[in-house]
Amino acid sequence: MLTRRACLSLSAGLAATGLLGQVQAQEPSLSQLAKAKGLHFGTALGTGQPFEDARYRDIIIRECGMIVPENELKWYVLRPDDKTFAFERADLLAAFAKQNDMALRGHCLLWHHPRWFPAWLNDYDFGPNPATRAEALLSEHIRAVCARYPQIGSWDVVNEAVNDATGELRETSLSKAMGQGVLEASFHLARQAAPNAKLAYNDYMGWNAGDEKHRAGVLRLLERLKKNGAPVDVFGVQGHLGTGQGDQATGQGPRQEREWRRFIDEAVGMGYDLALTEFDVNDKDLPADPAIRDRIVADEAKAFLDVMLSYPQTKEVLCWGMIDKYTWLQGHQPRPDKLEKRGTPYGSDYRAKPLREAIAAAFRAAPERKPWA
Repeated sequence: MLTRRACLSLSAGLAATGLLGQVQAQEPSLSQLAKAKGLHFGTALGTGQPFEDARYRDIIIRECGMIVPENELKWYVLRPDDKTFAFERADLLAAFAKQNDMALRGHCLLWHHPRWFPAWLNDYDFGPNPATRAEALLSEHIRAVCARYPQIGSWDVVNEAVNDATGELRETSLSKAMGQGVLEASFHLARQAAPNAKLAYNDYMGWNAGDEKHRAGVLRLLERLKKNGAPVDVFGVQGHLGTGQGDQATGQGPRQEREWRRFIDEAVGMGYDLALTEFDVNDKDLPADPAIRDRIVADEAKAFLDVMLSYPQTKEVLCWGMIDKYTWLQGHQPRPDKLEKRGTPYGSDYRAKPLREAIAAAFRAAPERKPWA
């Protein structure tokens, strides 16, 4: 529930930007619509320019009941070396969540991908007993980060461990030192450090043709984690969508809804809950006309959400940004015509777009479920 101060700030921001004409103050927020169905709704938020933008903060305060630090809890931001933690940026977001009665989600304790390790960790000398030193380093990290943010109720413990091209597990300096048991170890350490949090494996496989190996590899990993007794509660589905029409430049083929349902059925059949953790739509190959683009983006999002929300195991939905100007998509596979991408619920003019209504419609149509405590 918003504080009086937050409501006053919100009303002023909406009036100044014309948002009241698009999203009336009395209309339920996306978070309220989600909560009515037993869901958490929120967004990724970064520090720097996005956080400093008061109009953007007002949108997040109005629409979201949860935030997740976009990059601030990743090793390459948080760990300048093996002895130091740089908590300042994450602390800012944690304080913002508390001040606005928002839940805080954690992303991520181990991004199992050498490209996103800090350089010092890729080149780390683990000494004569590498497995012991690697496990100690991992333990120190997970314990310290979880202790710093006890308000976090759900964590992406391991992120993107499966190579999308081969379906095999990625190799990192940590897995070279202690074997791929680093994945199970991460979950056990997280359970010890955050015993009441929901623990997720998170990955970006999609529902388009061309993702078959990735999906198969993720299922093998989920099966292995379950077999080995790793305390994994949740399968995090990132939900970075294309446009469902086959995107040559992004390497995505047409939508495979039947195959996707089988994939999700297998995951929930193993006992996993679901979270949609990084939702957005890449409109790279759509026509320039913003009205055409916005409608196709909204239709694709609604179709995907309808499928994911048909599962009562889905308990969280988080957009990977709420406004176009700050989305990571602007720098990821830019459009050939150099136009701004339009893959989030609000435009760079701070006005709601059809994608916002598509999300709202999906929440309204979703079956109720028992929420996480």
